[in-house]
Amino acid sequence: MDAETTESFQSLDPATGEIVGEHPVHGKEAVDAAIERARGAAAWWADLGWKERRIRLLNIKGALTRSLNRVATLIHRETGKPIEDAQLEVVLAITHLDWAARKAEKVLGPRRVPSGLLSVNQKAILEYQPLGVVGVIGPWNYPLFTPVGSIGYALAAGNAVVCKPSEYTPGVATLFAEMVASVVPEQPILQVVTGFGETGAALAGGAVDKIAFTGSTPTARKVMAACAERLTPIVAECGGKDAFIVDADADVEAAAEAALWGAMSNAGQTCTGVERVYVVDSVYETFVDRLAEQARVLRPGEDRGASYGPITMPGQLDIIKRHIDDAVAQGGRAIVGGPASVKEPYVEPVILLDVPEDSSAVCEETFGPTITVHRVQSLEEAVTRANASRYALAGAIFSGSRSAAMNAARRLRGGMTSINAVIAFAAVPSLPFGGVGDSGFGRIHGADGLREFARAKSITRQRFSAMNLTSFKRTDKDMARALQLVNLLHGRRYK
Repeated sequence: MDAETTESFQSLDPATGEIVGEHPVHGKEAVDAAIERARGAAAWWADLGWKERRIRLLNIKGALTRSLNRVATLIHRETGKPIEDAQLEVVLAITHLDWAARKAEKVLGPRRVPSGLLSVNQKAILEYQPLGVVGVIGPWNYPLFTPVGSIGYALAAGNAVVCKPSEYTPGVATLFAEMVASVVPEQPILQVVTGFGETGAALAGGAVDKIAFTGSTPTARKVMAACAERLTPIVAECGGKDAFIVDADADVEAAAEAALWGAMSNAGQTCTGVERVYVVDSVYETFVDRLAEQARVLRPGEDRGASYGPITMPGQLDIIKRHIDDAVAQGGRAIVGGPASVKEPYVEPVILLDVPEDSSAVCEETFGPTITVHRVQSLEEAVTRANASRYALAGAIFSGSRSAAMNAARRLRGGMTSINAVIAFAAVPSLPFGGVGDSGFGRIHGADGLREFARAKSITRQRFSAMNLTSFKRTDKDMARALQLVNLLHGRRYK
């Protein structure tokens, strides 16, 4: 692909501005060529069968594990996040690769399903077959973990993948693809195309069998429009405005610690990060004091002692500042930080109180180290206000009552909820991950994530002759027996 491309671009360390790497800008011709190569690789990969794919995927996992620090260092340099956070990201990717490799056959492999009495002479088999070529458009905030949530599961399901990473973090995807190629040199089961929006558009509009997209809601709409030309299905994981609820009987100290991590880690650049906190009145003051106390000791920077790094995408700084300014202009109070906290490329911690629900700081995704805290009278009110957002990705509830927390968790609109923890679901490979509303649709991770990259195939095989209902030689006796059986099975009254 590089030979076809003369234009290139550089990835930069957002903290220092130093050049991290140089990558080609792949146009439509190069993207189409990659998809065509992937088509052949997909056929070969699918024909290997479950066992051989599992062995190779586990060896990819092993190669990634042995290169953990090397990969984490590159993540650190391209995103600016602390090296320990980058290492944790690699660990999560390893965990998900392992689960997908080991569980794919059990979830997707052929299995017999009940035929029912009316079709007792038929053996019914359900299996899931690969789609073919999956296009993955990845984000910059978790440049390994998030794409692997699609890449690993798509490969485990028997597909080949063409990945377009963010232009801010192309090196991470390129390095991972090199590892995959070193383990599976026979065919290009994972290829990376780099560039800007035009490259992503070429992939979305190309001859792929599915697109897995992670990014903003407006961009998701553009990707969907491109996919519509070919009726290409898409799984979209978009933004969030996740709520964190603190009940009256919660462990306030633990809740404050978790909310702070959920809001400030990775400089707040997490789609499932905490942006809104609703606290029951009786513990509100205590919670706010604990949260502010812990937030004041956090410090952004590029050194090993920094709590979090810079804002990776420079344009996000304007959005963060606009949200803080709007919150204060509408009567909100900044008890930690404030408008002056935005100091390019960093944003110091900001905690806002008394912010109106219609403020952009509450309604729109901020994607920075800011948090709004709201007083509510009850858990019920907290759930109602949390659900008022057009975003519905994830959330968290802290409560001393297991039943109350479970009930509230089920009623929170969104794909995932953690109880007495924050973002815990992301570390559980068996749990599906995704949102509803403006947060997207479809699921990665877990059994649902494997099925997302496969098509159901139903097969019946007649074992013996029975009632001859689907033939022009059907007799009155055959039909009478069928109607008698249906009446017996389904005609009763239920109380």
